[in-house]
Amino acid sequence: MTRAFTDEPVAPELVDELVDVARRAPTAGNTRALELLVLEGADQVGQYWDVTLPPDRRAGFPWPDLLRAPVLVVPFVDPEAYTARYAEADKAGTGLGEGLDAWPVPFWWVDGGMAAMSLLLAAEDRGLGALFFGIFEHEDAVKQRFGVPPTRRAIGAIAVGHRAPGDRPSGSGRRGRPPLDAVVHRGRWAGAEGR
Repeated sequence: MTRAFTDEPVAPELVDELVDVARRAPTAGNTRALELLVLEGADQVGQYWDVTLPPDRRAGFPWPDLLRAPVLVVPFVDPEAYTARYAEADKAGTGLGEGLDAWPVPFWWVDGGMAAMSLLLAAEDRGLGALFFGIFEHEDAVKQRFGVPPTRRAIGAIAVGHRAPGDRPSGSGRRGRPPLDAVVHRGRWAGAEGR
């Protein structure tokens, strides 16, 4: 994940490629409930930061060069579209069309995450830097600023641009990853003896 960007623009056709890759990510029942808010250039990106990180709070922000990213993509999902899709004849037998609470795993978050990951990987593949980060308590303000319908839910936001020299990882990166054999359970869950 890149946290320091230059302000060099990303070619519009490259941005289109990235969001097209995200659009093609898997989706449960081909629900097609993903929409992408693309903010490009200092004015649009600046409006995002004005809502989520006002100027008076920026002095202590640990990644000031993140604010220079020339593109932000905010993936939104429509949870209600999933209940509508799963109420259709070919999916009605699942019972998932009965309401949002019928979903033991809310696939709108899963599908939105796959779209975000697809975009992140596509950016990396094209030599760009990218960072997924949360919107948290600012979701409603972002929706209001950019005219997003209230029924849509933000997955998070993705900064895209050219990496700046001196990009540094977050402190969480020092935790490393667990070894493969600690996370892969072949044939049976490790430690499940006697069950």
